[in-house]
This record gives sequence, C-alpha cells and structure tokens, in this order.
Amino acid sequence: MDSLDVLESQSVFILREAYREFKQLVMLWSIGKDSTVLLWLARKAFFGHVPIPLMHIDTHFKIASMIEYRDRLARQWRLNMIYGENAEALAAGETYPAGQCNRIDCCRKLKTEALKNTLSGAWPRWVLNHATGQYEKLAGGEPYTGVIVGARSDEEGSRSKERYFSPRDQQSDWDVGDQPPELWNQFKTDFAPGTHVRIHPLLDWTELNIWEYIERENIPIIDLYFDHGDGKRYRSLGCAPCTGPVDSTARNVAEIIAELRSGKFANIAERAGRAQDSEDGGGLETLRREGYM
Repeated sequence: MDSLDVLESQSVFILREAYREFKQLVMLWSIGKDSTVLLWLARKAFFGHVPIPLMHIDTHFKIASMIEYRDRLARQWRLNMIYGENAEALAAGETYPAGQCNRIDCCRKLKTEALKNTLSGAWPRWVLNHATGQYEKLAGGEPYTGVIVGARSDEEGSRSKERYFSPRDQQSDWDVGDQPPELWNQFKTDFAPGTHVRIHPLLDWTELNIWEYIERENIPIIDLYFDHGDGKRYRSLGCAPCTGPVDSTARNVAEIIAELRSGKFANIAERAGRAQDSEDGGGLETLRREGYM
C-alpha cells in the first residue's frame, strides 16, 4: 500500500464507524475539494451508494458556479441533498455585503447560526426532490447528532486541535481542552446523551494528499481551482465577497500538484484568500468554538 492507500483506508474505516455508531448522521458538503474527496470516499465506503444525507449551508453569497456544481453532482449521484440557510438574517439584510455587520458577524449569522439551527431541526431544511429536480422546504426534523466534516489538521490552526471523533455540547459549542485521547486507532464513540459529535475522516490528509488523490481517482472537481488564462485561481472556496484567488497559472490537477511540490505556497496559508480569517486574528478558532465548520 502507498501513502494514499493508507489514508484512504483510514478514512473509509472512520466513515463506516460513524455510520455504525450514530443513528442521526449527516455529512457537510461545502462543495470544495476536501468535502468532495470526502464524498468520494463515502461512495467507496458504501459501494457506490451514499446512505448519509449531505448538507450544505447556503449563505446565498457563494460563487454561482458552486451552487450549479452542487446541484449537478447531487442529481447525477442521486444524493440525499439538504441545504440550510438563515432566512431571517438574509431577509433583514444583516450581512457584510449589505454593510450591516463585519465579516465575522456575517459568518456567525449565515454559517454558524444557520448550521446549528439546521442541524438541530429548529429551522427548516430544503431537500432535493429527485422526481422533480427541485428543492422542497421541510419544517425542521429530527436533530443530527453526528456530523461528518472534511476538515484537515494542516489547513488552519484550530483544526489541528480536533480529534477524529470530536465532541461538542448540546449547543454545538466546542471545548478545545476537553477532547478524548485517540491512541492506536482506538476511538471514543460512546458519548453522553445530547452530545453533538463532529467526525473528521480527513484529519491527517494534507493539501497535497488531497490533490494527489483527486488525480489518482479522477474525481470531478469544480473548475474554480484552475487558472483560465488570467494567472489566477482559487485555492480555497467560500463566499464571493470574502474569498479571493491566488496568483497561479495551474490549469489542471497535475499542474496544481507540481506547484505544491515546488514549494510555491510553502509560506502562504491555504486560506490566505479567505478575508474572514484575518478578522478572527488570523484563524477561525473563535467561530469554530461557537459551532462553525
């Protein structure tokens, strides 16, 4: 087995453990490269079928092609696709693009609050109806207590403090100092009633591993990651008003891999183009302690 085989095997094992241990389970899909690799691994883990609902938190400020890509793949792979939103904040214009708050408060409203309330069933969920190809509004539902996330420990500082099975309290708040030990592939999955658990099958993958796996598996990835002739491409995807491209002429997966191996971004954070990170002191720990992805 090579290093990618080892990572794949571990991630598949974590996905199957999560499916076995958590009855109310959901997988977050941000549409980016990491969560799309996670989705691919889930298809491998369950022999081409994904028995876990996919959830996307739609801020309504995503780059338009991200939503197009999400819906196209959801229909093609027959995914149980759900999205949530903070309809109240959007209707009131309580957003950074509307000039009513800063980026951190906008993330808190459109991402953290939307995620927590959609997971709990307190707010409506929009579910893709494959018969009509349209999303239908459902009034809440059972809370999801196990949430699979495509976070990697090397992506930014707060993620390096996670575990494969990382508990939160009933409000999804994260106590960084209260994390279970995970030694010799022994994972704690038995938590007190009401505990909300984040599951991280990609925790030990690197950015280079992700791209090498995308190349090996020929995973369909959104083309925002590639240069289309202007010497720019996205390295990390988020909301359009707060996400900028990087200088790069990589036009395909092979060229991205070559770029990473060359050390071009060795001293540049992967999320350097995400403006909200700099407003949170250069990281995301404040938001993530409150339940952010």
